[in-house]
Amino acid sequence: MKRDWGRMTSGAFAALCGTTKETLRHYKDIGLLSPARQGDNGYFYYDAEQFYDFFAISIFRRTGTPLEEVRRCLLGQDAAWTLAQLLEQRVRLEAERRRLEKMDFMLSGMIRGLELGKVPDMIPRVLWFEREHLLALPAAELERELDPAAGENVLLITILERCQELCRRYGLCSNYQLGAIHSPGRDAAPATISHLYTQIQEKADFPHYREKPAGNYLCLCCRGRWDVSEGYGLLTRHIEKEEIRTEGSVYACDLAGFILNSVEENAATLFSIRLADRSKPGGTG
Repeated sequence: MKRDWGRMTSGAFAALCGTTKETLRHYKDIGLLSPARQGDNGYFYYDAEQFYDFFAISIFRRTGTPLEEVRRCLLGQDAAWTLAQLLEQRVRLEAERRRLEKMDFMLSGMIRGLELGKVPDMIPRVLWFEREHLLALPAAELERELDPAAGENVLLITILERCQELCRRYGLCSNYQLGAIHSPGRDAAPATISHLYTQIQEKADFPHYREKPAGNYLCLCCRGRWDVSEGYGLLTRHIEKEEIRTEGSVYACDLAGFILNSVEENAATLFSIRLADRSKPGGTG
């Protein structure tokens, strides 16, 4: 059967546009996109050029533009007004993109933490970590603000309030999973914490920014217990026994975060310290 290139049935036009005849019928009923002509047989036909009308409608609809504004754009053919609408929609899309990026950052952190929490308990191993951006609060600064008799709840509230205040001030996104930074102790004794930190989405120019560099890290996961001093001691003894060369600080990070931290058996803390031998192979962290 010879094809009529001068006109397209609603079915053929719907296929070209990647939509349905029901959608085309709806657009026709509301006066948004009408067929180019109606044949003697009563069928409606579209011109190929109308593909671009449908394409424009789909773009506007995906950006949340009300149908009335879409109709005005198509019927009015006002270039200046259309440009203004497109610029406005791009601003909205940029805001939505940033919102989705923040959600992806937080979800990725949760997923990574829970996956790392599945590694063997209390067994040192080498893992590769990409660099992380940290909001690091000096412990000494926090101690000056707290009553020496203050409990853990007061400390946690103080840390969270400070992190939230800094995030608002500098426009940062944090997943609020907390960690501690300290220098390696001697004879497996816990060292004094220098900073308490939470991960932020991107590098920032502010006094409390700190970067955890990429590299192979000697790690140990301490699971099912809130008192993690045994895990820290085991890690430091392993470093001394195996004469492993390390550099930088020890990072102790809560892996379960605020999702699974109310039951001790779900608790998981990861100790990690960067290896000085950059060529040492590692897994993925």
